[in-house]
Amino acid sequence: MIIIPAVDIKGGKCVRLEQGFMDRETIFSDYPEEMALQWERKGAKRLHLVDLDGAVQGIPFNKKVIRNVVDRVSIPVQLGGGIRDLDTIEGYINLGIDQIIIGTVAYKDPDLVETACKRYPGRIIVGIDSKDSYVSVEGWTEPTNIIAIDLAKRFEDMRINSIIYTDIKRDGMKRGPNIDAIREFATAINIPLIAAGGISSIKDIENMAELEEDGLSGIIVGRALYDGSIRLEQAINTLRKRSY
Repeated sequence: MIIIPAVDIKGGKCVRLEQGFMDRETIFSDYPEEMALQWERKGAKRLHLVDLDGAVQGIPFNKKVIRNVVDRVSIPVQLGGGIRDLDTIEGYINLGIDQIIIGTVAYKDPDLVETACKRYPGRIIVGIDSKDSYVSVEGWTEPTNIIAIDLAKRFEDMRINSIIYTDIKRDGMKRGPNIDAIREFATAINIPLIAAGGISSIKDIENMAELEEDGLSGIIVGRALYDGSIRLEQAINTLRKRSY
């Protein structure tokens, strides 16, 4: 299991949102590439990059900044936001992105996920954002009537790399992760799970580490790293000690 720092980009800046609301942002850096480099220096083995503008508009929006991040860091980068077709996937892979996160399209066009997995095996992640157990899409602005776990099961035979499960109500709120919901999700599918939303303390990291045997392979941490509630080095050491 690994800790994956989140670098969310809006208007070219590194920000954090509350529950995905675009008008509830806190700017942490004018230069996302510098923030990404900081997390690498502190021990991150992977970065979670999100084009927030792209997620809402449905097209890549912060590509120049994304390129700057990829050029500055040497660790793998997984990217989501505004990725709706194979051309965009190919463009980002050619740019140097290690893994592509498909969110809205995974719900609206699962055949594209299957095609992408065949073309880029091991490099496709499905992002499922959940509010009260139901999927939300289009940058969390559009609710659906499908249960998140049911959507995940559609991809079990497509050989995707993993699923990122985000609890929208917890994201950016530092209320702690929904451990029971994450455990239920992880045990219900046969795909490695990465969880995000609400992680606010080392105790949360310790609690989530207990879910590794259930299939949890990664923890995305955002606001708590930026405001200092969690030190990345300590979080990494917490998982390292547990693996001994």
